[in-house]
Amino acid sequence: MVYNIFMNEPEPFSKFDVLERKIDLIYVSVEKTRKYIFWTMVVSLVFVVLPIIGLLFAIPAFLSNYVGALEGL
Repeated sequence: MVYNIFMNEPEPFSKFDVLERKIDLIYVSVEKTRKYIFWTMVVSLVFVVLPIIGLLFAIPAFLSNYVGALEGL
């Protein structure tokens, strides 16, 4: 550890090194969280939005078959 000549406190550069390491660890953690949130959004879109779009096509086809079967009575 480097000490300042006029004071008994450590040089601020060593504190900067420690802070830089901590910031790098925070960055890694934030990037992992960002990826988790992204994939959670993708999975929710696949399981929620795509079935709704599929129902937009399936319900009219079902109703036309159902009404066609009722007309035969």
